[in-house]
Amino acid sequence: MTLLTFRFAPSPNGDLHLGHAYSALLNQRLAETAGGRLLLRIEDIDTTRCTPEFEAGIYRDLEWLGLEWERPVRRQSDHFAEYQAVLDRLVGEELVYPAFMSRGEIRAYIADSDKRGRDWPRDPDGVPLYPAMDKALPISERKRRIAENAPFAWRLDIEKAMARVSSDLSWTEFSDATLGARRRIEARPRDWGDVILARRDIPTSYHLAVVVDDALQGISQVVRGQDLFLATSVQRLLQDLLGLDQPAYFHHRLILGPDGRKLSKSLGDTGLAALRQAGASPDDVRRLVGL
Repeated sequence: MTLLTFRFAPSPNGDLHLGHAYSALLNQRLAETAGGRLLLRIEDIDTTRCTPEFEAGIYRDLEWLGLEWERPVRRQSDHFAEYQAVLDRLVGEELVYPAFMSRGEIRAYIADSDKRGRDWPRDPDGVPLYPAMDKALPISERKRRIAENAPFAWRLDIEKAMARVSSDLSWTEFSDATLGARRRIEARPRDWGDVILARRDIPTSYHLAVVVDDALQGISQVVRGQDLFLATSVQRLLQDLLGLDQPAYFHHRLILGPDGRKLSKSLGDTGLAALRQAGASPDDVRRLVGL
């Protein structure tokens, strides 16, 4: 019988907060209840913001909470060659293209379009979809710009990708934290447009790395925050394109601050280390997050 495999996958770009504690402890509880495995993965592809100090802090916080996980820990920055190989496959199949427009150029292009009375489409996060201009560039022009070190990102050609996959692009979503009830959710990757899959200097993105890692690690149950629910559509598309096994998903509730806002490392919300230093116990954290 195959064991259910869960994972907790933080990024070492700040201190863990109560939202991370809830997700980590929930993964541990579900893995223990199912008699399954719990893995820890360090998602550190953002080499400018992720630091060894924050990574060490993750281990301290999780050990303090009483979390146990299998070793060794997979660190994404150690596996860029694996992501590059997958990216090369997508480049070879012409499912991605180099996109050269900067954020400023995108804003200017869209502003000009809006002046002509066009409402520019936006993705579920409210970000304007990438204009289609670069997809029309001749191969010779793409190669010339790349040879001249023009900055670019590899973007997924969403229409080509959708033409390659099965008509039943959906995923299994558990409807409660017991993993006892499930439903099928229709994936809608077109809503995201031509998403970034890699940059010139980093051969991956969150979307690409997470599906490759989940497949390589045999993750069967992805338990993560509701804020990633809509992004699952893009990841299901990539799993289908690459022939990867798809896990089942449970997108849990978010831990909110006193103002009703989702907790965030970037906004300096109180971290677990600060709570520990203030005298809080692991049981206090469990009570704070409803566990």
